Amino acid sequence: METTLYLPVKRFLEKLGFTVKGEVGGCDLVALSDGDPPVVVIGELKLAFNLELILQALDRAGAADEVWIAAKISARGKGRESDARYRNLCRRLGFGMLGVSDRGDVEVLVAPPTTAVRRNPKKRSRLIAEHRKRKGDPVLGGSTRAPIMTAYRQQALACASALSDGPRRVRDLREGIPDAGKILLHNVYGWFDRAERGVYVLTDAGRAALKRWPQQPTDVLAVEASA
Repeated sequence: METTLYLPVKRFLEKLGFTVKGEVGGCDLVALSDGDPPVVVIGELKLAFNLELILQALDRAGAADEVWIAAKISARGKGRESDARYRNLCRRLGFGMLGVSDRGDVEVLVAPPTTAVRRNPKKRSRLIAEHRKRKGDPVLGGSTRAPIMTAYRQQALACASALSDGPRRVRDLREGIPDAGKILLHNVYGWFDRAERGVYVLTDAGRAALKRWPQQPTDVLAVEASA
C-alpha cells in the first residue's frame, strides 16, 4: 500500500521545515512552509517508480512550487530508481525523486530545482486553504478506499457532535464552526434536518457518522463555550 510510504516521506519533509498533511485536493500529500506566501510542496507516492507516477506528478505540478515523487527502492537494486533515463526525465520535468527503503529510510535520488513556475494559482490557493483549515493530519497519504477526512467533513462532524444532545441554533454553532450555516443548509451528507427556522436536529445518518468517526470533547469545545 502507498500509505506505508507516507510517514517516512512526511518525516523527511518535516525535517526540512514543512507542515505535511495527506490526501489534500487529490494529492497524496501537500506540505507548506512557514511564511506568507508559503512554499507549496506536492508529493505523489507509488510502490514502484513507473510512468503512472510521473503522469500523476505532471497533473499536480501546476499548483506546486516543488513536486516530489516517492517510491520503494527495489530489494535487488534493479528498479527504475537505478535507471539513469528515469532520473534524467525527473530532472527535465523539475521533479524531486525520493527512494524509501523497507526500513523507512528516505534517500534523495534527484533534487528538485530551487524555483518553479506557478501555472495554476487558483488550484494552488485551494490547496493552501484546505491544508490550513484541516485540523491535524487525519488521512494517510496514498489512501484510496476510505472517504477523505476533508476540512469540510471535519466541520460537518463537529456540527453533528454539537447536535447529538438535541436541537441547536445555527448562530450558537458559528463561533466554533465557521461554515456551520452552509453545512447545515446544504446538508451534503444527509446528517441534519431543520426543526424550525434557524434550528437543526441530527438524523439517524448523522448519528451513524458519529459512531464511524467518534469526536473528542476538544473537537467541539469552542462550540460548547459559545452555547
